[in-house]
Amino acid sequence: MRRASTARQGAARFLPLLAAGVVAVSFGAVACAPSASRAEKAGALPAPAAAATQASVSVADAAPPAAQTAGFDGAKAFEYLKAQVAFGPRPAGSPALARTQDYIKSQLTSFGCKVEEDDFTAQTPIGPLRMKNILVKENPANADVVLLLTHYDTVRIDNFVGANDAASSTAVAMELARLYCGKIVSVLPRTALWIAFLDGEEAQKVVNGAAQWTAEDSVYGSRQLAARMAVSGDLKRVKAVVLIDMIGDRDLRIARDRGSSVWITDVIWSTAKRLGYGKNFPDEMQGPVSDDHEPFTRRGVAAIDMIDFESASSFWHTPQDTVDKVTPRSLAIVGHVLIESLPLIEKHSR
Repeated sequence: MRRASTARQGAARFLPLLAAGVVAVSFGAVACAPSASRAEKAGALPAPAAAATQASVSVADAAPPAAQTAGFDGAKAFEYLKAQVAFGPRPAGSPALARTQDYIKSQLTSFGCKVEEDDFTAQTPIGPLRMKNILVKENPANADVVLLLTHYDTVRIDNFVGANDAASSTAVAMELARLYCGKIVSVLPRTALWIAFLDGEEAQKVVNGAAQWTAEDSVYGSRQLAARMAVSGDLKRVKAVVLIDMIGDRDLRIARDRGSSVWITDVIWSTAKRLGYGKNFPDEMQGPVSDDHEPFTRRGVAAIDMIDFESASSFWHTPQDTVDKVTPRSLAIVGHVLIESLPLIEKHSR
């Protein structure tokens, strides 16, 4: 991702993006457009070792019963995570990411979600790449929108399967879609919920095994989505953007991001404490972190980046980001907190 440690990989981690950098695109059809051809050269990375997709879950790491987490099933989310990792490295434009897209869409459809697709071409330092955002829109006619974001691509590093970055957040978003598609009105009667699975979050240029994060080479999918929503007028409807990223690691500690909206952060952190997850949501500060929320904050939209970078820093952007580093319990905690926070976000006045 974008947050190289100050001791590793340069100073990109906590520097705000320097420019909005609208994505160069050719707008594809929305609502179930067929997959475009992929740049084969972009996806020819080695398959992961078998250990990358296998992990036993200890009692301490197991998810609580769904009845204890407002219906969020951490064990199901963990299965979605493992399915993504099984496709191997999934950089933008690769055949493995195309298979991942098909998997995400098929699961969402099986949940009863109405799936929309936005195919676009991003101009990157390694050439044009076909990318795809996948969206679910519940209660679409309601005036206010809460927009939940996750990215599903992986960084272009050999043998990197991204169990935490970003299969974990994508798995949580999928489980929320399972719970909410066709049923969100009972939770958010006055608010639309959009869930966006974003392509191209990672920098595409890699030098000596390290991604070269820049404002222009990153967050392609969120720049595309924010630009489209600005043109359509939907951006004015967005009350809150909630980005989840790297939230599956065993030692889950999501610090407050300095670049995030204070009121959304307060809602989520107070909810976490009320639910008994205070140690997982400490009051310490980090960042600001450059991530998929920034194309929205630059347009004046309230947004939060929920990310645990520090706990995952030892294996971030390395082939060691494997299934054994993440737990169903962490997924369940984040999912539970989000479920309980959404009605409070809806009630907050603009």
